[in-house]
Amino acid sequence: MSTVDEASTPVQPRPEVTPPGEWSFPQPRELVLPNGIRALVHDVPGQYVVSVRVTVPVALRHEPPAVEGVAWIMARLLDEGTRTHEQRELSELLERRGVAIGAGMSEASLGMDMDVPQRNLEAALELLTECLSEPVFAETEVARLTRTRLAEIEQERASAGRRALKEWAKTYYDASSRASRPGSGTPETVAAITRQDVVDFHAQHVHPEGATVVVAGDLTGVDVDALLAGSLGAWTTSGRTASVEPAPAPRAADAARVVLVDRPGSVQSEILIGSPGPDRRVDSGWAPFPILGYVIGGAPNARIDEVLREDKGYTYGIRAGFRPRQIGSAFTVSGSVRADSTVDSLRLLTQILGEVGSGLTEQETRAGVDFMTLTAPGRYDTADAIADETSGLAGDNLPLTFTSDVITAMRELTPADLDAAWREHVSQERTIIVVGDASLYRDEVEALGLGPVTVVAN
Repeated sequence: MSTVDEASTPVQPRPEVTPPGEWSFPQPRELVLPNGIRALVHDVPGQYVVSVRVTVPVALRHEPPAVEGVAWIMARLLDEGTRTHEQRELSELLERRGVAIGAGMSEASLGMDMDVPQRNLEAALELLTECLSEPVFAETEVARLTRTRLAEIEQERASAGRRALKEWAKTYYDASSRASRPGSGTPETVAAITRQDVVDFHAQHVHPEGATVVVAGDLTGVDVDALLAGSLGAWTTSGRTASVEPAPAPRAADAARVVLVDRPGSVQSEILIGSPGPDRRVDSGWAPFPILGYVIGGAPNARIDEVLREDKGYTYGIRAGFRPRQIGSAFTVSGSVRADSTVDSLRLLTQILGEVGSGLTEQETRAGVDFMTLTAPGRYDTADAIADETSGLAGDNLPLTFTSDVITAMRELTPADLDAAWREHVSQERTIIVVGDASLYRDEVEALGLGPVTVVAN
């Protein structure tokens, strides 16, 4: 058995690591379809599953109050049968061609997502157009989806995180605002939805006017312009009558308070803290705010977890970040802690947030900037990620260079920039929700002086 003389083994020089080059989000080719739909096309070589995203302006605030949740039901039923293909036949066609399709609602838009092998793109676009333009909304399917939604509402009540989010929206937003109520409806409003409600909402609000389609994937040999023109570009309606211009969601006058959702016997407390912040159109630029979210509570080594998880052992992890709407946003902190640590966790969280605007370090800033900028190429390396980001920008009427511009601006940020952004744009008036056994800590929470304390039933 031979041996190696370590003393005679040459030492290899350490390889030099080349700094990553400048990166920017890919820009699509843009065209307008015959019916006015804006089309954004990304040719992504090697991505043979093509991703298609359609965004149709539909303002959730236009739902009839008595049947809130009808938009969600409508969206979920779009691929459950059309006038051309009944439900079973449509499902078989989608499966046979390898088409994955789905739809959902946000604050201000209906979104349809489709992924399909490149060779079946033509047929898939035709089926997608059918789903948007001629859904039948069968009586039995409407009834099934309303039952499903009612069951999901009950399940959501059992989830401390979902329960906290609903109570937070109810407390944070003015009661007159649609944002204060669940986007997919309450038990009372969902139970009242009929097939005619779904048909009427679709007819009144789903139109090609103002819509955008994004296509991303390997388009070698594909005449995508002709395929889009012959499918989505041929969709016509009588036109929309309701405004889809962005509208603010006003904050409740008494939002700065604490609500304890009583869940007797709970061994954990779910905490959700939220305060007003800027949207992505903020005049000073959006770049500092994702970095702030990362530094405060966006990673296991962020300020919050460093104290509550690593030092105190109160939690497995608490996360923080901005939730931008079309107008305005909220900076939120959410996570669960041991029930016996609820009061101290609230004290520490408010202390950490209170110290943010007066001393972020160079090391924290650099860690946040590096993470956000150096991981961006990986985050947007696939056709579906590119399509999602482009669709989001288009749906929010942001410049298509927005992602690249923000990443470029991030590279220049200093601790002083982050401090100033926090002080100038993030309110210190907080809405605090705690889901847990209120009997264990109500008096001590009141003693913290975080605002008026109210206890509500689970």
